[in-house]
Amino acid sequence: MFKYSKGIFLLLATVFLSGCVDWVEDKQDLVQFVNKAKAAPSGKIKPLPEFKPYHSFVYEGASMREPFVALIQYVEPEEIEESNPKNTAGGLQPDVGRQKEYLESFAVEQLKLVGSIHEKGSNTFWALIKDSNSEVHRVGTGAFMGLNYGLVVEVAEQRVVLSEIVSNGRGGWMKRSRNLVLSEQE
Repeated sequence: MFKYSKGIFLLLATVFLSGCVDWVEDKQDLVQFVNKAKAAPSGKIKPLPEFKPYHSFVYEGASMREPFVALIQYVEPEEIEESNPKNTAGGLQPDVGRQKEYLESFAVEQLKLVGSIHEKGSNTFWALIKDSNSEVHRVGTGAFMGLNYGLVVEVAEQRVVLSEIVSNGRGGWMKRSRNLVLSEQE
């Protein structure tokens, strides 16, 4: 059976390959088509793009400080209270029980020093503060203003100095000085 299958295969291959034999008599139309295709203008090939040379970069940040490691060691708030009595209830903190004044409902950025009043016969100055509602208020030393418990410690002719009590980010409080300066007339 195997012998006959080889024979049948050879016979079929011969029959199929006989179709490739030159049995067409008139090949003129095929020759014309090939000559016409060769005579047609060939398309342009785009030139290769110009490649920019690669410039290597040497990372020199390995010798620098690690950005994800804290500069100051974080201490839990419970440890702060035990080790530093200044941050306990007796240390610096705002007086939350005190009744807030009207200007404490505005951020310092919303308040503007628009003038000052000098009392004759003394060195006392009163500051004229304009809030975001365009209302002008007279403020003296010892008054409070701003959202961060700002105490007016000095009123001068051209400026007001505040002492604010702000969170230090570690469970305690610290003082910060802020100035309101007389702005030029528009």
